[in-house]
Amino acid sequence: MENGGIGDESLQDTDELPERGDVPTADDLASLPRVADKLPWGAFLVAIVELCERFAYYGLSGPFQNYMANKYNDPNGLPGAIGLKQTGATALSNFFQFWCYVTPIIGAIVADQYLGKYSTIRYFSMIYMVGIFVLFVTSLPFSIKHGGAFPGLVAAMFIIGLGTGGIKSNVSPLIAEQVRTTKPFVKVLSNGKRVIVDPEVTVQRVYMIFYMCINLGSISAIATTILELHVGFWSAYLLPLLMFGVGYFVLVSGKKKYVIRPPQGGVIGNCFKALWIAMRNRFDLEKAKPSQQGLGTGRNNTSWDDKFVDELRTALVACKVFLFFPIYWLTYSQMMNNFISQAGQMELHGLPNDILPNIDPITIILLIPLLDRLIYPFIRTKLHMPFTPVTRITWGFIIASLSMVYAAVLQSQIYSAPPCYTSPSKCDTGKIGQDKYKPNEIHVAWQSPAYILVALSEILASITGLEVAYAKAPENMKSFIMSLFLLTSAFGSALGMLLAPSAKDPYLVWLYTGLAATAAVAGVGFHYTFRGLDQKDAPRPVESAEDGIELAERKSDEEVDGREDV
Repeated sequence: MENGGIGDESLQDTDELPERGDVPTADDLASLPRVADKLPWGAFLVAIVELCERFAYYGLSGPFQNYMANKYNDPNGLPGAIGLKQTGATALSNFFQFWCYVTPIIGAIVADQYLGKYSTIRYFSMIYMVGIFVLFVTSLPFSIKHGGAFPGLVAAMFIIGLGTGGIKSNVSPLIAEQVRTTKPFVKVLSNGKRVIVDPEVTVQRVYMIFYMCINLGSISAIATTILELHVGFWSAYLLPLLMFGVGYFVLVSGKKKYVIRPPQGGVIGNCFKALWIAMRNRFDLEKAKPSQQGLGTGRNNTSWDDKFVDELRTALVACKVFLFFPIYWLTYSQMMNNFISQAGQMELHGLPNDILPNIDPITIILLIPLLDRLIYPFIRTKLHMPFTPVTRITWGFIIASLSMVYAAVLQSQIYSAPPCYTSPSKCDTGKIGQDKYKPNEIHVAWQSPAYILVALSEILASITGLEVAYAKAPENMKSFIMSLFLLTSAFGSALGMLLAPSAKDPYLVWLYTGLAATAAVAGVGFHYTFRGLDQKDAPRPVESAEDGIELAERKSDEEVDGREDV
């Protein structure tokens, strides 16, 4: 049964004939609709683990801006604990994001070299829980009053960042590894329709579900910001601690359901050795192949084969794609700091000023099924237009730019509104009583379109970035390449720290305008640089059934036999 008449039939939702199907010919690849394969239970369990981890991460980081920026018992009625003001809080927030996206390198090395993905996630989860506990204890009113909030926050940020790094670089490759089919094959459905079961479409669906779970978890900030306002920060941090415990239980109890590959030590070291050989030979990676070494063009002491060098070359293509992403993450990060402070300048009508960022995950949760089930299949099957990774990422940058344009226009409207105009909450005419000020007269709901645009850009750029990182990485370097993609967010946060001094009134319009222009230029530059990449990756007919179906079946057996022991 076709989905809305568009033809996106997931084999998970369709009664199928028992036959496995044939290897697709060139005509099949050109004419038959592509569908996703069944998703195994292991993929859903990993998604639940990620949901709980993101619930904890966004639940605790959602109140951070208020926790850091405002004083305890702030006269303006905003929750607070430390009193660093907007500039200091934005800088520390960017540092936390920077640290959280640097540490995946550590997690990737531990996983690919020593423990494997599952074990690394398990052990780093324990570290993560220690960090949340430190944050919870030091956010109790007694700790805040005795000066424990700031040192406790710094310690918690360090520990949580280390814990999340071990999880982030491994959980997204782990969920994709649950997909066991590696080559496309033709399937005849019970209604007689022939379709191609495409591993790329399957992985795309896996990451759509994965990202939807991330955003289901991230709406925890709604609960924690309300708790922060009406109960206290300690309750806002206790909830993520409890939810993370649930995720850890699912991780451990569901081990037998996962496809778990053992680590292959020495891979990352071989990668750098091969690159060093290429650098010594005028950046010619062919010279790093053992076959070339044997011909006298280098030393014959390599511990890898020619295929490894070819895979490394493919991975380097992904790394080039990643070079543009720090600009994207710089614009994205405004949602987690400056947008929150912007809301504090507007009429809140009883809402916490840091609840608005939850529009982003709610929008993503609503849009992902629409894109996955309707829009993407319509583009593929009806318009016959391959909505390629390069195209999706380009549009992600452009829409991120539009979100900054909107933020700049909105900030201009805030500066044009009474009572304080370009000095929100700081002018004598807006003063109420001794220390309290009226916000400028503009409703906070006008922020909503900015968050919706950020959400759409995230689906197009971030999810596709995950797909590229997984697809281009060699089998034994999935975590490491994924960590390099995550590292781009760290560089974006570093750029945010450099811009933090300019995040103050009355210069915010120019800040958002500059970010809009930068993101637009980056998007155009990205498309110009990589416009030929999709043609290189165009699908070709599978040479034989052994290369396709039987290879996938053997791979499944090998993965089950290669489970890690923890």
